[in-house]
Amino acid sequence: MTVEAVAGSPSGARAASPPYVAIAVISAAALAYEVLLIRLFSIVQWHHFAHMVISLALLGYGASGAFLALSAEVLQRRFVTVFAVNALLFGVTAVTSFLLVQVLPFNPLELLWDPAQPMWLALVYLVLAVPFFFAANCLGLSFYSFSKLIPRAYGYDLIGAGLGSLGVIALLYVLKPGQLLMVIGASGAVAAALLTAGGSVRRRRAVVGAASVSILVLAGLAGRGVSLQPSPYKGLSHALRVGGSELVEEKSSPLGLLSVVRSPLVPYRHAPGLSLNSTIEPPAQLGVFTDAEALSVITRFDGDISRLAYLGDLTSALPYQILNRPRVLVLGAGGGADVLQGIYHGAGEIDAVEVNPQMVALVRDDYGEYAGRLYDRQEVRVFAQEARGFVAGSERGYDLIQVALLDSFGASSAGLYALSESYLYTVEALQEYVSRLRPGGLLAITRWVKLPPRDGLKLFATAAAALRLSGVEDPERRLAWVRGWSTSTVLVSNGEFSPQAVAAVRQFCTERAFDLVYVPGIRPGEANRRNVLAKPLFFLGAQAVLEHAPAEFLDSYKFDIRPATDDRPYYFNFFRWSSLPELLDLRQQGGMALLDSGYLVLVVTLLQAVAASALLILLPVWIRSRRRISSVPAGTKWRVFFYFMAIGLAFLFVEIAFIQRFVLFLSHPVYAVSVVLAGFLIFAGLGSRYAQREGRSGAWRGLLLAAVTGIAGISLIYLLALAPGLDALMSWHDLPKIMVTLMLIAPLAFLMGLPFPLALTALGDRARDLIPWAWAVNGCASVLAAVLATLLAIQLGFTFVVLSAIVLYAFAAWVVGHSFTDREASIG
Repeated sequence: MTVEAVAGSPSGARAASPPYVAIAVISAAALAYEVLLIRLFSIVQWHHFAHMVISLALLGYGASGAFLALSAEVLQRRFVTVFAVNALLFGVTAVTSFLLVQVLPFNPLELLWDPAQPMWLALVYLVLAVPFFFAANCLGLSFYSFSKLIPRAYGYDLIGAGLGSLGVIALLYVLKPGQLLMVIGASGAVAAALLTAGGSVRRRRAVVGAASVSILVLAGLAGRGVSLQPSPYKGLSHALRVGGSELVEEKSSPLGLLSVVRSPLVPYRHAPGLSLNSTIEPPAQLGVFTDAEALSVITRFDGDISRLAYLGDLTSALPYQILNRPRVLVLGAGGGADVLQGIYHGAGEIDAVEVNPQMVALVRDDYGEYAGRLYDRQEVRVFAQEARGFVAGSERGYDLIQVALLDSFGASSAGLYALSESYLYTVEALQEYVSRLRPGGLLAITRWVKLPPRDGLKLFATAAAALRLSGVEDPERRLAWVRGWSTSTVLVSNGEFSPQAVAAVRQFCTERAFDLVYVPGIRPGEANRRNVLAKPLFFLGAQAVLEHAPAEFLDSYKFDIRPATDDRPYYFNFFRWSSLPELLDLRQQGGMALLDSGYLVLVVTLLQAVAASALLILLPVWIRSRRRISSVPAGTKWRVFFYFMAIGLAFLFVEIAFIQRFVLFLSHPVYAVSVVLAGFLIFAGLGSRYAQREGRSGAWRGLLLAAVTGIAGISLIYLLALAPGLDALMSWHDLPKIMVTLMLIAPLAFLMGLPFPLALTALGDRARDLIPWAWAVNGCASVLAAVLATLLAIQLGFTFVVLSAIVLYAFAAWVVGHSFTDREASIG
């Protein structure tokens, strides 16, 4: 019997099989779209906004639940038609919503100055939720119409979503993001066609006609081209506005969109922090932007070392004044500027690590002659790996490990990287780097200068904390810090600085008009002499960090300069709530510019998520409750509310925490989002299938309690053992690491897949009208959880987020075990 043959009556619908394949297709397309939006945001804005994308996707799902609460009984009578129309609308709006968002004047830089910006952010949020609303209508209506088979349908939903989130990564290697957007748009028509495969000729013709119109609309959009339009304030946009500039090449992958720019009339002279005393002009350069921002350059090199003399006048050249023919490791090689710096200073060997193989190919192949075959030189070895993974797997010792400066000054100064997790600058990272140094070797990290001191001071505090945790009792003997007009460089030594090394640092600063911030034995009068500030703020901050009670200074400082850790890897976040009133009072004197725009976008997004979920989910459900579930005891409705709210928050808390934890292991946020989402959805889907077989018995509460106990136990084990276990595997290649990730997620996700369908099945048996209510409440919780988990992680760390999830699961189990025992309190 086909779906069409029984969709005309509720009883018949409940006796038939749902359109499992169509459910899987639409679910896969929705998750692929979700992951693709993360890449698209990385290109057109300054951050991947993964938390917001996940939240808005779930808003669409939650709003769908509320919509079905009002209309599901009517819609199920036209199940095939409604499913097909919503599938087609998903495909069309997936493309048109993003095109609309690109023309909206949202600019996070103006969030505090322009009162219209929160409105534009809200509009972005709501517009992009529309495709997910249509996708969720397909899924939710299937669950409502076939309530007896919810676990199996839910399983196809989750498995399809998992496969979609993995498949989009593979497709990003062969298609540009704009092209992939069109493919996802066409998938709605595919789902609609699959739905009617066994239906009547008339029905098939109607759906095929609608699908054809949908594809024609998308083809028309494709003809115009789905070109990405980065913010006009991003580095690439600025560069292309320079007269004569041209975009000569683009390469795309999940790791980033690389844009090569030539500017013959106003040549690139990229030399961050170049001394004002320098008289050497840099050679010609090509700009290479990653995701329309982070600038690296490919420098024309003809083998004449003297043309590279300007590289000796950067703050990053400091370690070469101390070391002689060092063995060098460059982390974040990019276009090769730091490799050239090592060559100029006579480095004996240089290992260059770059995470993006396409960047390596640009320097080695596409522009090999231009770059002087830099990456093919005898003393240079290039590795296309993630920096932390390479260091963890390397057995070589180095005299110098140099962490390259690859982020842009403008975005960094504006706080736009505040939401970006970075595992390059954590305490654990610095400990690993120092452990790979030979005796007397140096770790050199260069950062942009910010006023008041934030970035460099946080790095200095992180370095001091790393040394202390490694057992160094006197870190002040192993640290040095110099400051130029726009960059500063921190040195961490694997051993105490010798008097000769300290003298070399002083001489380096004198010759290049740089300022000493800290060296062992520094006197107050030596600081703040050239790039003069009203007070020697950097020097005073360094002294405070090295005192016996640095925690007091870090806690009282106006900005959050606590050392970043792998559990709280938000190095670029400096926002502190206690300073907000003071900075707002100084808005007329420029105080607003000191607030991190990225963090404030997250706060505004959370407020909007609360408002949107209340308006689009809870309010319609409340209206529905007055009409259709008035006979259900109020206590039961509230218990259902608390149960599904708790598991919705808990599921997303665990998922977000694991996404962030695996960013380090899998080397990139998009990899982590895709693989972790796939793992959770696929294995939660298998858990749902298991719930179908075992949850029908009266022992579903016992199974639920066992699942919650297992979730808590596995989560606690992972909190204790996961980090060291993954660290031991960091040097593995991508495919084995993906397999390990899925294996680790499998048991936890399987158990996390049980609580929702078990309780939903119980509702289907006893109070079917509460299914849309439960679906909407769970969706509302998920909308909030995606953003709230990120806020909690920034302030308190991912360990706190996971522990909170365990408490929420325990609360849900308590609700079931203690409130659903008697007849009146049971679900339904």
